[in-house]
Amino acid sequence: MHTSDLRIALFSGNYNYTRDGANQALNRLVGSLLAKGAAVRVYAPKVASPDFAPTGDLVGLPNVPMPVKGRGEYRMPTHLGAAVKRDLEAFRPNIVHLSSPDPAAHAALRWARAQGVPVLASVHTRFETYPRYYKMAFLEPLIVKGLRRFYNRCDALVAPSQSMIDELLAMRMHDHIGLWSRGVDRTIFSSARRDPEWRCNLGLADGDVAIVFLGRLVMEKGLDVFAETIVRLRDAGAPHKVLVIGDGPARGWFETNMPGAIFAGFKTGEALGQALASGDVFFNPSVTETFGNVTLEAMASGLPVVAAGATGSASLVADGITGRLVSPSGSKESDAAAFAAALAPYCIDPALRTAHGAAGETRACDYSWEAINQVVADTYVQLIGERERRRSSIDKAA
Repeated sequence: MHTSDLRIALFSGNYNYTRDGANQALNRLVGSLLAKGAAVRVYAPKVASPDFAPTGDLVGLPNVPMPVKGRGEYRMPTHLGAAVKRDLEAFRPNIVHLSSPDPAAHAALRWARAQGVPVLASVHTRFETYPRYYKMAFLEPLIVKGLRRFYNRCDALVAPSQSMIDELLAMRMHDHIGLWSRGVDRTIFSSARRDPEWRCNLGLADGDVAIVFLGRLVMEKGLDVFAETIVRLRDAGAPHKVLVIGDGPARGWFETNMPGAIFAGFKTGEALGQALASGDVFFNPSVTETFGNVTLEAMASGLPVVAAGATGSASLVADGITGRLVSPSGSKESDAAAFAAALAPYCIDPALRTAHGAAGETRACDYSWEAINQVVADTYVQLIGERERRRSSIDKAA
């Protein structure tokens, strides 16, 4: 079987209505598969004004607003429905890809198992960690148990970093987990995009050291640790300014707790590349990432990175070479103190910033989207072949 023989039914909780790292990866994957002759049908919630046009054919799933405070921009697919099931049957997929463990994905998993179609699940975020940011940490063991049951009913998983694979294995989510990494668009993210005039217009002088936050402004990105770290850095007298690139429901909280920070707003495409390269140090305290697209984009933009030594960044940042990794302690105060100590040398040593930024940009060159997405196509083919061999063995035994 070749890639062109694939008929893929891809299920997503958010394919294009709100831009994020996960759906950017999924759209790139679909584009790559279509270019190689595969047939792809995407099933995800539809909205009247999505953030961007979907790649490939998109079939709407029944959905409701996400029932979590501060996450109202997201939708939860609730089930398949008769129309979607008819569409699936007419499409006749030979592989089902699930990218979010929501109710519709559970229904799609049941459908695929009943039809004898193999299922691949991709892991894009640390869902089990989310409750701790909404004062519901008691739910974490229940979510882990539910995820374990869901993932182990799939034929295989793919995750975007080796550190995330190790975590999934330790949590007994599956024993067949492949690496589907992430790429970076070097036409957008490069140190050559740095723009002194853009910096000046925001109030950043040539000698200012801009510590950058990039991402959706939601609490699970570690906004509280970021804000506390900046307080510690300021108290230590390390010269710096803060540049925030992005938007989201927690922007008001972040602005209140980050007095003096420059909020550049949401950026995409070349404008994002310009903004990121115009910073000086990238700081990512999040422990919910499975890969950390923003970390790779910052490296490609020539910025040294200070990040949590957790899943995602731990597989990207070479400690002491392209930046610094800080092991999470579980205490906001302790983590903030450690992050401040890691950031301070970059605030005062331009040679260190230059050396670690250049090393990160060199490392980012290894991440090619084309090669990375072929790994997923090869996994589809492998799972279909395994299913066909099992059927053949059963038929022979009968």
